[in-house]
Amino acid sequence: MPDPLVTVEPRQSGLARVATRTAAWSEKWFPNTLVFALLVLAVVAIAAMAGGASPATVSQTFGDGFWDLIPFTMQMAMVAIGGYVVATARPVRRAIVALARIPRTPRGAVAMVATVSLLSALLNWGFSLIFSALLVRRLAERENLRVDYRAASAAAYLGLGGSWALGLSSSAAQLQANPSSIPDSLLPVTGVIPFRETIFAWQSLLLAAVVVVVCVTVAFLSAPRADSARTAADLGIDPRDPVEDDAPRSRPGEWLEYSPLLTIVVVALVGGWAIQEFAAQDPIVAISGLNTYNLLFLTLGLLLHWRPRRFLAAVTKAVPATGGVLIQFPFYAGIAAVMTKATDGSGTSISHHLASLFTGAGNAATFPLLIGAYSVVLGFLIPSGGGKWVIEAPYVMQAANDQHVNLGWTVQIYNAAEALPNLINPFWMLPLLGVLSLKARDIVGYTVLYLFALLPVVLGLLTVLSPTLPYHPPVMH
Repeated sequence: MPDPLVTVEPRQSGLARVATRTAAWSEKWFPNTLVFALLVLAVVAIAAMAGGASPATVSQTFGDGFWDLIPFTMQMAMVAIGGYVVATARPVRRAIVALARIPRTPRGAVAMVATVSLLSALLNWGFSLIFSALLVRRLAERENLRVDYRAASAAAYLGLGGSWALGLSSSAAQLQANPSSIPDSLLPVTGVIPFRETIFAWQSLLLAAVVVVVCVTVAFLSAPRADSARTAADLGIDPRDPVEDDAPRSRPGEWLEYSPLLTIVVVALVGGWAIQEFAAQDPIVAISGLNTYNLLFLTLGLLLHWRPRRFLAAVTKAVPATGGVLIQFPFYAGIAAVMTKATDGSGTSISHHLASLFTGAGNAATFPLLIGAYSVVLGFLIPSGGGKWVIEAPYVMQAANDQHVNLGWTVQIYNAAEALPNLINPFWMLPLLGVLSLKARDIVGYTVLYLFALLPVVLGLLTVLSPTLPYHPPVMH
């Protein structure tokens, strides 16, 4: 029978027709994520050799750097697993189901997903990615709503392409606010920059608010109406993925699998550790560390599932979502190594050439625009917020000092601009795509619209707001 919460929408908008066409184009032409990574690798390697690096240097640098992201790869896999485990626990699943019943139209559903993704990413991007993806699956179960699965999935990814770097889990802002995390060679250039000068500056909060409004507006206008939507069923995807109920115990040795006893022990141990960890440092710094976050999220998942058997069943279902991460991140590590370490005869890398290109021609007024553009370009090739900042900060922040641009705002210029390439770079899409059973080509037709909408807005605000912040020399404590 008809869903009483569904209402009829007006005729499809022009932006929705554009989104449908770009989605069709990307489905036909956008490569598989592994092919994309290999293509970028080939381009970067050729560029390095064209710039003067020898083939031997390029190949040696690639091989040496291939495993540089192994700890990060494992962390990212655990982000996907931990987020999935928490989001599929019965209490959270009930909350997601309740949330999924709110929208009354396909457009409203896509706009709600965008809002949830963007706001939750300001707290933590990992949870945003998985929670939003599972919300899309629950919305897809409402057959009469006929929400476009691709548009909703693209909206679920907006936190990673729009707001995360302006929030609490910003790697660059966290690093600059924590003196013990700043490399000794970088400290004299940047100093210690507290949150009140980066993510909590009113200019940054305004920028984040504008990003949310723009993205939600585009999400609403670009979503296809019900009669032209491609639902999960149309794509051959079954959105139902509940964790299986406990099977009956068949032997006495299984009783611990069904008992919460070991769960209580583990939760007590992690709880004791967490109390000491948060007492020893700023709680915001502590929670934003990926290792801390992953341990707490996995422990929360174990607690919510209550019995080890249910927890293990959830982990088993989450593992397929990590396949792309495990095989592709090492290639991106090799790309980053070639970009930053394969130097020509004068000892200059591709990334340094790019920095010189964008900063050498600027002044204090154009600095935000040029550095923002540089971050967009390099972020497309090296999609790693925290690690890339350590590489770029010495010359970017030195240029800010030379041109008397506020250092905290320079961090935010990097943050806001660096997130934008995520909208079309498959690197960060992989956990989301695994949960949604999609390929990058399925959602890029929609995410590219957000990139086109955000690029002039973000770069424009970064430039316009920069003069409102005074310059201060680096503070060492």
